[in-house]
Amino acid sequence: MTERAFGLIIFGDEILSGKRQDRHFEKTREILGARGLALSWVNYLGDDRTRCVQALRESFRSGDVVFCCGGIGSTPDDHTRQAAAEALGCKLVLHPQAEQLMRERAAETGQPASAERLRMGEFPAGSAIIPNPYNKIAGFSIHEHYFVPGFPVMAWPMLEWVLQTTYAHLYRSVAEFDRSMIVLDLFEAAVTPLLQAIAQKYPQFKIYSLPSAGEAGLPRHIELGLKASGRQDESAPPDTFEQAYLEFRAGVTALGGQITEERQDRR
Repeated sequence: MTERAFGLIIFGDEILSGKRQDRHFEKTREILGARGLALSWVNYLGDDRTRCVQALRESFRSGDVVFCCGGIGSTPDDHTRQAAAEALGCKLVLHPQAEQLMRERAAETGQPASAERLRMGEFPAGSAIIPNPYNKIAGFSIHEHYFVPGFPVMAWPMLEWVLQTTYAHLYRSVAEFDRSMIVLDLFEAAVTPLLQAIAQKYPQFKIYSLPSAGEAGLPRHIELGLKASGRQDESAPPDTFEQAYLEFRAGVTALGGQITEERQDRR
């Protein structure tokens, strides 16, 4: 099965200024996790057109599947549609299906289909629409980037539609195994050579070290762990994962680390 990376870009000065709290990051993780998929990265961008264009140029080159939330309206502080077109070197054009849906919505609500309103249907040339079940004002997709409004009530069903329509073949019953240990009496510098050795011997797994000054009733400690991702239809980690973790654990003990707790998670 082909492994794909999923990214998330969240646009808007209101997030960076703290006027609004971002809810898309956690919800996108939840939506992907429910399908056995995982979020690889997230990027927060304000309403600076130049930065948005630069970030989207990089993102389009990445080959990742990217969800983009916010900034697709028609007010002066909305730059996402324009930035996407500039990043791709193409023009914004009124999408005929988006226009039709907005005219239908205008007729239903008794509001005029003004030029300002129809501007929300101007997408980079070559885009496809993402249906908006809330008010028919569509989002758009191009080069595996999926642009939806910033409003959660609209964005989240639209992201689920994208996944079901385009990426259902990637769904997995298990996305990630994670085993870790809480270790006392061991400095991160002392364990670094062991981390490097395990990472070199088992490059298919991700190894991590999370030092803590002490919290939740624990003294200073390190959480050391191993992750295996991209597994399908397995009820337990593969033998090689178990072997790698046990070697890791034995190495920690040999260094004098005191393991007080072990954790295991499947998502």
